[in-house]
Amino acid sequence: MTPLAVDQAVALYVAARHRRQRIAVLPADCRPASLDEAYDVQAALNERLCATHGAVCGRKIGCTTPVMQRYLEIAHPCAGALYEQRTLSAPATVTYADHWRPGVECEIAVRLGSPLPTADAPFDRAAVADAVEACMAAIEIVDDRYEDFRALDTPTLIADDFFSAGAVLGPAVAEWRGVDLAAAGGVMTINGAHVGAGTGADVMGHPFEALTWLANHAAASARPLQSGDVVLTGSVVETKWVEPGDTVRAAIEGLGEASVTFAR
Repeated sequence: MTPLAVDQAVALYVAARHRRQRIAVLPADCRPASLDEAYDVQAALNERLCATHGAVCGRKIGCTTPVMQRYLEIAHPCAGALYEQRTLSAPATVTYADHWRPGVECEIAVRLGSPLPTADAPFDRAAVADAVEACMAAIEIVDDRYEDFRALDTPTLIADDFFSAGAVLGPAVAEWRGVDLAAAGGVMTINGAHVGAGTGADVMGHPFEALTWLANHAAASARPLQSGDVVLTGSVVETKWVEPGDTVRAAIEGLGEASVTFAR
């Protein structure tokens, strides 16, 4: 894509957010045609959104589990950004009306204590594990900003941060090495009712395999992960769409829980 086409796509995404309009198919002259083009648009969008969302403070990874790949009909991981003002500590309250159609996901999150620079790539699971400072239970907040997301191609969704709308993090567990992250069970409830469960092994065999994918993807894109970055590794539960007043809890065995209420 030309720089002008990237700017046009970003302008459409930003205008849709500001005007509370749902996103449809982008015009052909500014629609990303590949994953590389999608991430170029996403990077430009991230820069624009920092003015309203705060600085980028990490990444989310979607479609790392069979349940989410089936739900979205996408067979590979997809990354998006997390922003400071929308990455909250549990228990949290967010305003339902600030979203189009909010949804929630149950995840294992990590916080990096050291960077994963391009010069050290490619990374393996052991290398990324050495960079992890803490793990935690997390709820990803996603948002269906689209007229019909199933009618949109994957690059269009990636370019718009792949549904990313925020994260709620449970207490940081620095002694995560004592937790079998692959075996750890995750459970999500809405208003106390069980809505889904899974294990860390659902995330590409181990959550750090998703982190490895992201670290190599970020390094190849010349946008490497930094010390302090938070990474959501992918939902072990199919996305659940919430209603005003709902309270959501996501518990991960050995890592505690995160909770969020969607205020009316």
